[in-house]
Amino acid sequence: MDWDNLRYFLELARAGTLMAAARRLAVDHTTVARRIQALEKAMGAALFTREAGGHRLTEAGRQLQPQAEAMEAAFRAVERTSPALAPQDGLSGTVRVGATEGFGTRVLAPALAAFAADHPRLTIDLLALPRLLQLSRREADIVIALERPARGPVVATRLTDYSLRLYASHDYLGRHAPISRREDLRGHAFISYVDDLLFSKELRFLGELHRPDGFSLRSTSVLAQHEAAAAGAGIAVLPAFVAEGDARLAPVLPALARFTRTFWMSMPAEGKQQPRILAVWNLLKSVAERAQARLLPPAPGT
Repeated sequence: MDWDNLRYFLELARAGTLMAAARRLAVDHTTVARRIQALEKAMGAALFTREAGGHRLTEAGRQLQPQAEAMEAAFRAVERTSPALAPQDGLSGTVRVGATEGFGTRVLAPALAAFAADHPRLTIDLLALPRLLQLSRREADIVIALERPARGPVVATRLTDYSLRLYASHDYLGRHAPISRREDLRGHAFISYVDDLLFSKELRFLGELHRPDGFSLRSTSVLAQHEAAAAGAGIAVLPAFVAEGDARLAPVLPALARFTRTFWMSMPAEGKQQPRILAVWNLLKSVAERAQARLLPPAPGT
């Protein structure tokens, strides 16, 4: 039996769709389909049922999966101890990383781009989106989110805490009376998320500090909120790693208005057996460690 066909079988079983499996394997989706057909012919049984949402394992496929995973684990063990069998130019395939928009864009993107440049056969898909990605739906290989994932066949770790503060443009602050206490926030225009489109309860900040009288702009995008605040539209709660380096902005009530949230990182349990996914997982942990000064800057005066 052709091991490569089993490798394609495992990727389709994990990804759920031909297109997703093809991305991970860095091939065309027709190649995945052809490999699966060859394996089904050799097995004498259908391994997947074709459904509108993708491919689902049949009973024969469910019986084959643990055996194929055992073969994969044995091959990886041999590969680790035999340099001659390892790919000559390092990691290969595709790793899809899901992250919140601001963190993915401002912190992760440069490091992931540099890592991919060091591994020419590796493709990294960065999904930096203002919504929660689902591991259970195979939307990503690694997900960084604001909430710890529910229990299940996943590996999860607390990646890092990060801080947020109130910010406004120098122009906006110059047009209003000084803000030196919480009560001074009354009457100001605020910039925030669209309530009914929040993808995490962890994004509800202002209720902890001040209930705004009104909003000048609301957006699902934290980067849009950042630009609106910099343009003088009002006061916004922004991650320090997004706002601190922007000379157009100044913190508001810096000693009082501080929030802390946590990024959790998770992947399916079988990701530990896939070198490319494990390598990116370890990279992301390293990036978070190196970025602590940006993620958790000290409070003024400390």
